Amino acid sequence: MTLLEAIQARHSVRYYTGQPLTDADAQALQKKIDQVNREGRLHIQLIRNERKAFLGPFARYGKFRNVTDYLVMIGEKADDLDERIGYYGEQLVLLAQTLGMNTCWVGLSYTKIPGTYVLNEGEVIKAYISIGYGETQGVAHKIKRIDQVSNVNDDSPDWFRHGVEAALLAPTAINQQKFSFELLPTEAGQLPRVLAKRHFSLVGYTQMDLGIAKYHFELAAGKDNFQWA
Repeated sequence: MTLLEAIQARHSVRYYTGQPLTDADAQALQKKIDQVNREGRLHIQLIRNERKAFLGPFARYGKFRNVTDYLVMIGEKADDLDERIGYYGEQLVLLAQTLGMNTCWVGLSYTKIPGTYVLNEGEVIKAYISIGYGETQGVAHKIKRIDQVSNVNDDSPDWFRHGVEAALLAPTAINQQKFSFELLPTEAGQLPRVLAKRHFSLVGYTQMDLGIAKYHFELAAGKDNFQWA
């Protein structure tokens, strides 16, 4: 499965078989974690064979079952931390999908278990991601129309349309999709510019959602076709 195929196949999964990650899958994830931590200036950690984080009252509210492995999304406090967590965390989510695993971004429905992760001075936990082998592959949810989140028109290049379509398949908090992509006028001799924006939401998480959506957009549009405004 390619990453673009993973975008189409991935859905949030909350029910797992309870089978712990295989060593091979865990090693592949850890290799990617090390990479995104370097590139994204993050401290994401893979927690294995630990059930308590998804057994408390918050997890019951989130309707999780048999979670044995998860990612703790950690980084040093910064204005752009949420967006980096989303952008680089989604790289791990899509990699997991290509390897036959399932995932779910989790904003609140977990319990922090002391001793399972390392939190350095100045660092904060922004989210968890459950990861494992799902009882099912999840289900698709209703998404907005492409014209509701972009200025796409009949003259738009294919790469822009493909990018927005992929962004609409990105997971967002309660499926709110509070983002937009605008193709700006192209200056002579310059790459086209795309402006990605997040919009207000009482739920929050819009900056993290935008980071996830931007990674989807890049994969489908092709990073060589444009630059972020």
